[in-house]
Amino acid sequence: MKVLVTGGAGFIGSNLCEHLLNEGYEVVCLDNFATGHIENLLPLIEAFPKEFKLIVGDIRNMDDCRKAVEGVDYVLHEAALGSVPRSIKDPATTNAVNIGGFLNMLIASRDAGVKRFVFAASSSTYGDSKTLPKVEDVIGRPLSPYAITKYVDELYADVFARTYGIEYIGLRYFNVFGRRQDPNGAYAAVIPLFVKKFMNHESPNINGDGEYSRDFTYIDNVVQMNMLAIKAEAGSEAVNQIYNTAYGERTTLNQLVEYLKENLSEFDPAISSVEPTHGPNRAGDIPHSLACIDKARRLLGYNPQYSMRQGLKEACRWYWDNLK
Repeated sequence: MKVLVTGGAGFIGSNLCEHLLNEGYEVVCLDNFATGHIENLLPLIEAFPKEFKLIVGDIRNMDDCRKAVEGVDYVLHEAALGSVPRSIKDPATTNAVNIGGFLNMLIASRDAGVKRFVFAASSSTYGDSKTLPKVEDVIGRPLSPYAITKYVDELYADVFARTYGIEYIGLRYFNVFGRRQDPNGAYAAVIPLFVKKFMNHESPNINGDGEYSRDFTYIDNVVQMNMLAIKAEAGSEAVNQIYNTAYGERTTLNQLVEYLKENLSEFDPAISSVEPTHGPNRAGDIPHSLACIDKARRLLGYNPQYSMRQGLKEACRWYWDNLK
């Protein structure tokens, strides 16, 4: 089987590429390195010279998309411009990549006869819905341009399934973290950003009072969901569905800080005395996020192996080994 991973040089994409190659799949990676890094792929290029193919290209370019899907059985579409703040600062580029690029990939996949299109959806789609836990068919109004783009992607996938017969599975990721998540840049995610701060003995800044909560989801649980999405029986109830991809447990930012200090102080005891600072709440942020994963358990057989705290321990060890 041959699988295309768009955005394969990124955090989630490179972990998917690595797992697929280790499982015996042929893998094509399409990436323009806007947010991904060649360093994430170099070990794979060296270890799998025949099974791994890298295409440097952009999902906004239809020719690149068509080239990438040639002979491909499955698409794992991870390429996107993430970050709510980035989308608020530059909604046009977020829209062009996340909607225009997504549509290009759908069209190219349809025309190439791809068996299934699996894509990274987002928990941001729940918007201002106050329901907890979040259930797939109950959403609110989007709170950011990014959230709008990810919801439009779900609508496009559904229309393509009903109109053209292409199978899809959308995975609403909840605050994914783990090895290779980039701690640098203006839009770094909270866990790698805080880890880097603590390792430098600098105070991380919490937006608000720290009582906002998230369903932090370790990367290996996300890999498991993608593999289940590939293997779901064609034409079954499991396909043409959207699934929460999470652990099903929420952690406040204040708790996150304590867990990070606990883990990192094992390597450097001085970290235990570093205290966070607090700033204003961030525009577009939802107060609380918690996933119901019952649908994924029932239809895909999802059984997440890593709790937030187990995953955080693994991630801290990886950062300590790789950032020092």
